[in-house]
Amino acid sequence: MTETPLRLFNSLTRQLEEFRPIHPGEARVYTCGPTVYNYPHIGNMRAYVFADVLGRTLSWKGYHLTHIINITDVGHLTDDADAGEDKLEKAAARSAQSIWDIARHYTEAFKADVRALNIRGPAQWTVATDYVPQMIEFAKGIAEKHCYELDSGLYFDVSTVADYGRLARASTDEGESRIDPVAGKRNAADFAIWRKTPKGETRQMEWDSPWGRGAPGWHLECSVMSGAQLGFPFDIHTGGIDHREIHHPNEIAQNQAHCHSDASGANIWMHNNFLVDRTGKMSKSSGEFLRLQLLIDKGYHPLAYRMICLQAHYRSELEFSWEGLGAALTRLKRLVMAVEKLKQVAGDSLHDRSSVSVIRSQFDLFEAAICNDLNTAEALLWVESLPALKVIGPVEKYVGIQRMDAVLGLDLINLTRADLRIRPKTATISEAEIEAALARRKEARAAKDFATSDAIRDELTASGVEVMDGDPLGWEWKLDHA
Repeated sequence: MTETPLRLFNSLTRQLEEFRPIHPGEARVYTCGPTVYNYPHIGNMRAYVFADVLGRTLSWKGYHLTHIINITDVGHLTDDADAGEDKLEKAAARSAQSIWDIARHYTEAFKADVRALNIRGPAQWTVATDYVPQMIEFAKGIAEKHCYELDSGLYFDVSTVADYGRLARASTDEGESRIDPVAGKRNAADFAIWRKTPKGETRQMEWDSPWGRGAPGWHLECSVMSGAQLGFPFDIHTGGIDHREIHHPNEIAQNQAHCHSDASGANIWMHNNFLVDRTGKMSKSSGEFLRLQLLIDKGYHPLAYRMICLQAHYRSELEFSWEGLGAALTRLKRLVMAVEKLKQVAGDSLHDRSSVSVIRSQFDLFEAAICNDLNTAEALLWVESLPALKVIGPVEKYVGIQRMDAVLGLDLINLTRADLRIRPKTATISEAEIEAALARRKEARAAKDFATSDAIRDELTASGVEVMDGDPLGWEWKLDHA
């Protein structure tokens, strides 16, 4: 384990804290996963890039990582503040499909995005419907002292736990103002532990309970799954900043009730900020919202989006634009080309690392950045500066990039120029046709037949191919991203 202490921003205390594992040599992390009623948009995926960097950093620091990500397939209402319809039930009714088929399809779509962004899989995917018996037992254990029953279900009385809402700072951040009133609730912030199926209705997902047939509340699920897999207390709980206002304070209240303690259930709570899109297509209600596949369809490699995330601190609001995505792709190309060049120069000696001793100062600078609350923006600069160093050889540079990228997750050792050249979905010309045309153009230019050369260039331009003569990156062509 390296010497620089890992300092992380704890949303609960609003300050940087040194990571001290509860179990020596271990790191136990829980990340709030998706509600699988639709495709995730790229703003959703920022949370998992952040959690992945956190997990990679903990592994890099030598901890044995147990990372859990849940899949919510029941209980999450259309309003995070405990109101509206169940998102999965609504999606199933809209598409006239089984709710189980809906959940299965969108779970696989989410996992495909996880793989495309080079996000490491967790130790366990926990699926909410697999834990309903444990949820009922958890609720039974806290019901007498902390809950009350209404016609609509079992509700948690937030006045029964200490300092409710301290994570959200509800009294100053107006977190409670989002909560709609429900007839009979004792406090505005009280929330459902169990929702009864209304009389005369049948849900596709419902179970028998001491409070009637129905389904668990969304907040209950994460308390049960995190505790079941990691035990209370565990080290770190992550999620998007939107969870800081209602969902996570409710988890904390449940954890306090269950553990008979004022402790929150996790030592550190971490939240990534929003990804903002000025075109208004980040919301799933907008129809063609910005999902990762749309970026790929337009010809951008998905790791260009990961690069966008790494270029900003996870706690900073991040604005998305197509121009920014193009710039991130160019930055990724430069790194991939640098690694390819190192491979060529090193040749067979790349496999002999007996004499590798990457200069300590470079690693110290990288580590100082990443251990300062995951400052990936600064850490990237130290990776990019490594190929230009004159005091070390190509093998050391290659190994240095490989080790640093174990944290950043850009897959720089395996990516190639060909991988980064993704054909837009609307393109009408194949790569083979482009390469053949460029070969003919090269022959024409060698023969000083500039008329033919220009004609071939015009044909390629008409097909959406930009010929990049003199490009400093050495890219010969690119397809229009329109």
